[in-house]
Amino acid sequence: MLQALGELIGQAHVLTDADVTAAFLSEPRGLYHGKAACVVRPGSTAEVAAVLRYCHAQRLSVVPQGGNTGLVGGQTPDASGKAIVLSLQRLARLREIDAAAHVMVVEAGMTLAEAQSHARDAGMLFPLSLASEGTCTIGGNLATNAGGTAVIAYGSTRDLVAGLEVVLADGRVLNGLSSLKKDNTGYDLKHLFMGSEGTLGVMTAASLKLFPQPRHVETAFIGLASPDQALVLLALAQAHAGNALKTFELMPRLGIEFVVRHAPGHRDPLQKPHAWYVLMELAASAEGDLQATALEMLETALNRGVIEDATLAESGAQRDALWRLREDLPDVQKREGGSIKHDISVPIAAVPEFLRVAGAAVLQAMPGARPVPFGHLGDGNIHFNISQPVGADTAGFLARWGEINALVHAIVTRMGGSISAEHGIGQLKRELLQQVKDPVALEVMRALKATLDPHGILNPGKVL
Repeated sequence: MLQALGELIGQAHVLTDADVTAAFLSEPRGLYHGKAACVVRPGSTAEVAAVLRYCHAQRLSVVPQGGNTGLVGGQTPDASGKAIVLSLQRLARLREIDAAAHVMVVEAGMTLAEAQSHARDAGMLFPLSLASEGTCTIGGNLATNAGGTAVIAYGSTRDLVAGLEVVLADGRVLNGLSSLKKDNTGYDLKHLFMGSEGTLGVMTAASLKLFPQPRHVETAFIGLASPDQALVLLALAQAHAGNALKTFELMPRLGIEFVVRHAPGHRDPLQKPHAWYVLMELAASAEGDLQATALEMLETALNRGVIEDATLAESGAQRDALWRLREDLPDVQKREGGSIKHDISVPIAAVPEFLRVAGAAVLQAMPGARPVPFGHLGDGNIHFNISQPVGADTAGFLARWGEINALVHAIVTRMGGSISAEHGIGQLKRELLQQVKDPVALEVMRALKATLDPHGILNPGKVL
């Protein structure tokens, strides 16, 4: 097998040394560790196709992997040691930028930050933005349908894709790259593969939609009393700023305290503490006084008692400092001990009620626990994370992960929400998916899997 794969892509790109392959076999949280027969690193779509043709014929399992930043174990092989990890990091070329169509074609191994940079160099914007953008790859973003901080304005990853190039399980290449804004010729196949976590095909390139680069950006950090007031502020911001509203992130006081306590260089953003905070950003590519719009909206909110205080960034450095408060929040929770995490969404109007009900339920089940819910209020996606009680045994706290997940997810389901808003299913939520997904939808998903991957070689044990 190793000899055959080496002949297809070059022996130097078939990795077996344990010290080298270790980085491909565990995911960032350390929840999943696997083994692999080898890690293969093809350098072109043709080489990916050759590898999959061989694996299809030999019935060898293949685990596609991008930047290995996923949070649900979708990119980690099982413990059998029989699977092949297919790393796409060498497929990282910019193939084309079509300025007239506002589309660029990039390969799946390109990091998100590199894609953003290429768009910026062409005077345009690729708006997908994630905390892991320096290491996550476009292929991984597509495979999980990543969300991020700009969904309120631009949609999730699937909304930013005009076309895909996909290698199927048997090595055939589906060439669906396109820059067309209108193409009504049958099924839109690209949507089958985005969000499928590598279980239906291996995406090797994508046509990504670009937008005008913003000329004006205004960033505000706002203190308020409750998520209910944040919801009122969201409506007010949308009424005043319209399409210029690009980010609306909700954070609790406890999260800000964690950041100020543990992350160097941070200070309290406002003069006094507030129960909740919103990081809001407006951006516009057209001429106009965006600062006046932001100030008018904040003044209206203050006069109506919707907000308690706010600061508007006066420089790029101040803007970066405000953003770091949000971006550092997930990592600093580690300094407070164990954290049980949820990536959920509910209807936007239901977010305040969800936070009240879920928070109370967690505290009743686990007195002393510290909920730290934060996230994208503008699209209903909340990362409902729970830090362990002060001084608690971390192992004992984390042992209740399944119990607390079940409690929170039951509330989410009752409210018509989703158990996975942007991280995917992977291994972490595979069994839970069977409980909450519509049975007919599951039947259709299994039928698609059986049709496109009849031997079940693509990322087995994930999603379904």
